[in-house]
Amino acid sequence: MPCDLMLIAYDGSENAKRAVEYAGRFLAAPKAVVLTAWEPMVRQTARLSGMSSVVQPEWVSDEEIEDIAYVDAKQVNAEGVRLAKLVGLNAEPRTAECTSTIWNAIVDVADDLDVDIIVAGTRGATGIRALLHSSVAEAVLKHCHRPILLVPPGRNAECP
Repeated sequence: MPCDLMLIAYDGSENAKRAVEYAGRFLAAPKAVVLTAWEPMVRQTARLSGMSSVVQPEWVSDEEIEDIAYVDAKQVNAEGVRLAKLVGLNAEPRTAECTSTIWNAIVDVADDLDVDIIVAGTRGATGIRALLHSSVAEAVLKHCHRPILLVPPGRNAECP
């Protein structure tokens, strides 16, 4: 079965860069969508502070400011697209705002685009680190009904 469309989850990490490299080396598709999922700063702040919601000051409208997390996601995504093109993929950019989890955003975009395969890097955490830190790639694997290419870190990579 030919692969017409692949989705590459890209967060700018070394493991994501390695996943792009392997996608270019082992997969062929007429189109690759490089996806960077992002979470608005106000939601990150609320989650980190333990509050369920944070109200922005009334004097700053949403139209007047661009979320710094979105600006960063666009920059990270542009890097991913550039790397994908360097390895020979016909890549296009895509960002997705997370409304719940990163893995959920990846699965939702994969479903919306009806991709043939998802490519993602893994951290390669084992033991207690794997128990303490949830893996986006592992969650995508558990919750997605599509083929997935998970690319582990290289031999000399340090696990976070």
